[in-house]
Parts: sequence; C-alpha cells; structure tokens
Amino acid sequence: MVEKAAISAEKTITIPRDWTEGSVLRNLLSLSWPMIVSYGLYMVGQTVDMICVGRLGSAPIAGVGIGGIVVMIVMTAKFGLVTGVRAMIARFIGAGDAEGANYVAQQALVISAVYGVVMTAVGVFLAEPILNLFGLEAAATAAGVAYVRIILAGWVPMSFWLMAFSMMQASGDVMTPMWLSILIRVVHIGLCPFLVFGWWIFPRLGVGGAALSNVIYQVLGMIIAFWILFSGRTRLRLTMRNFRLDPGMIWRIVKIGIPALVMGVQMNFGQLVLALFMVPFGTFAVAAHSLVQRVEMILFLPSMGLGMGAGVLVGQNLGAQQPERAERSGWLAVGFVEAVMLVFCVLVLLFAEHFIRLFNIEPGLVEIGGVFLRIAAAGYIMVGFTAVLQNSISGSGDTVPPMLVSLVIVWLVQIPLAFLLPRITDLGMYGVRWAIVVGMLVGAIAYIAYFRLGRWKRKRV
Repeated sequence: MVEKAAISAEKTITIPRDWTEGSVLRNLLSLSWPMIVSYGLYMVGQTVDMICVGRLGSAPIAGVGIGGIVVMIVMTAKFGLVTGVRAMIARFIGAGDAEGANYVAQQALVISAVYGVVMTAVGVFLAEPILNLFGLEAAATAAGVAYVRIILAGWVPMSFWLMAFSMMQASGDVMTPMWLSILIRVVHIGLCPFLVFGWWIFPRLGVGGAALSNVIYQVLGMIIAFWILFSGRTRLRLTMRNFRLDPGMIWRIVKIGIPALVMGVQMNFGQLVLALFMVPFGTFAVAAHSLVQRVEMILFLPSMGLGMGAGVLVGQNLGAQQPERAERSGWLAVGFVEAVMLVFCVLVLLFAEHFIRLFNIEPGLVEIGGVFLRIAAAGYIMVGFTAVLQNSISGSGDTVPPMLVSLVIVWLVQIPLAFLLPRITDLGMYGVRWAIVVGMLVGAIAYIAYFRLGRWKRKRV
C-alpha cells in the first residue's frame, strides 16, 4: 500500500479507463502506441537536426555528435528525477488517490525549477571547457560548443516540459502528450532548416540554428503542457491549492530518482568515453559513431514506447495490489519488442549504407558507418530485454538494481573492452563497437535474472 504520510487529504478519482482491469495485452498496446509516436517524434526531430547539420560537413557532425552526448547526459539526469515522479504518481493513481498524485506533482515542479536553473548555468559557463576535453578538431569543437550552449541556455522550459509530459503519461493519459508532441514537433522540424541554412527571411545560423529550433519548441511545449494540466484537460488536474514546500516529499521523490539519475548519467558518460576512444581514428570514425547513435534512436522506438507503457502498467497494478498483472505486462512488452527488433536487424544488415546516406554522402563516412551499423545489429536482438525490463523494474520504484546493472555494463564490460580490443586485436576502431555489443548481452542476462526473481514486486515507495 502506498504510504500516505505528509498528505493532508485523500480524494477518490473517477478514471475514464482503469488500466488495472481488463486485457493486459490491450492495455499495454493502448498505452504504448501513443508513447511510441511521442518518442518517435522526438527522434524525428533529432534526426532532422542531424540531417541539416550533416549538410554542413563532417566536422559539424562530429561536434554536434559529441555535444549531443553532453546534452543527453543532462537530459538523462532529468529523466532520472522524472522516474521517481512517474513511479509515485502511477502508484497513487492506481490506488485511486488523486490528492496524493497532485501533491507529488506540486513538489516535482520545485525539483524541475531548481534543476533547470542549475543546468542553464552549466551550459552558459562550462560548454567550452567541456567540449575542449575531447581533443576534436577546432571546427568540430566550435560546432559542439555552439550547440550545447544554446540548448542548455533554454533548459528551464525543457525541464518543466519533460516533467509535465511525464506526469500526464504516469497518470495513464498518453493521448494528450502525443497530440502535444505532434504540434510542437511540427514547429521544430519546420523551423530547423530555415534557421540552419538561412532560408527566406531567417539568418543563416548553422549549427546554432538547429539548437535554437529545439529551444523554441521546448518553450511552446512547456506553455501548452501547463495549460493542459492546470485546466484539467488530462487525468491529473494539477492545482497549487494548499501548496507548501515539503522537503520530506521531495526527498522521497529524489530517493527513487537518484539511482535512475546515476544510471542515465553514467551511461552517457560512458558514451562520451567510447566516443573519445574513436577520436584517434579520425573525424570520419567519430562522425560515423555519432550517426549510428542517431540511427539507433529511431530503431529503438518500439522498445522505448513499450518499455514506458509497461512501466506505467507495473506502477499502477502494484498500486492496485495486482503484482502478477504487473509482471505479465513486462513479459508481453518484451515479446513484442523482440519480434520488431528481429525485423530491424535484417533491414540493417541489408541496407546499412542507405541509413547512413540519410545524413551524409561522403564515401569514407558511409563505408565506416555501414560497418559500424552492421556490427551494432548483433546487439539489437537483445534490446527488448534490456530496455523493456529496465523500464518495468524502474516503474515499480525499484531503481537501485537497474543502476547497478548499468554500472557493470558500462564500466566493467564496455569501457575495458573498448580500450583493449583495438590494442590487442586487429579490430582497430571496430573493436569499440564490438565492446558495446558485448555489454548489451551482459545487460540482457542480468535484467532477465532480476525480473524473474520478483523482488521489485515488493518495493514500497
């Protein structure tokens, strides 16, 4: 039973659709497909950014690729904090406690404000020193600095947008965030080429234009999301009635979120180290590594959407005292993702170079990127187990085991192998990519074992 400490009143909610009843499969698919669309639109936006930047040359691709990893570190730290909010709101909604869900949301806004201000300061003052650490060519470093500085300068609205988006999804409303994502992504995709290339009346901003188009959609998303939440046009009606700063509740949220934060941040730090291992092999190697990551953002959409959908079902079913339904949600999501990823693996093996040419047509870059992508396909078949089960376990509020698994994958498997394989074998730069595949295999085994153990079912939040 969800603890009710620090919550002054309870209020029964009328739920348009109870995700804790009926067909688990139907509920999973109904929750997941709008999430796939929502996150797919995010990936499309990032892909359009990289396609536009790719027309500027390989140096901007390398700079934005590294800069994008820095931004993802900041974003995944926020996702970690959001994990605590999602788990608690899902539990309260599953238990029928609207007042508790609103109380969590109020404190989450405080967390979002503080985090947004801190990250803005980091972006403005530390973007250049951070990018200088990687020893890229001057042109690539300059592009990366411009990209990171502009995006993080607008991080306060991004912080609020991400939190509001996740609140709606955790409450069980996935359609409203999807339609909102469609609206703001149209604005983003429409603006990006105009700002990058200076079309029509717009100035030619290059890499900075891609970053600025992101900031504009974030501001728009924040404004509309708050209007939806405060006007009651979603399952969770957010009010500031009886608001008071509650350090105890904030700590409960953060305590759940910290392991997820650590997991996300260290994984992206690991991505930075892996990219650093590519630097000695030249700009083409760094750019190809970055492009493969962008392709994977699209290919992994089913695992993200179904994983997040399973996470919501796990949280709400545990709140409703139905742990077996929660477990069934996770395994069903795994099965769907594995089937889809098998198809994707075949497509990648057959058409790897075509995927790379979407971003850049330089022959050397296409050749290296094609090999990188085919190597990566060996690990894609394990994505269902890693992404879906990790989200399912985290959705229960049990975030420490996924953090420990991710630490092992990155720092005891991938990083050591990525360092050693290019030096003790003839694989060269391809050894870095094979190290990533091995890490995915280890992660799949670990998540399967822990999910089957079932300790996450007894987690209290």
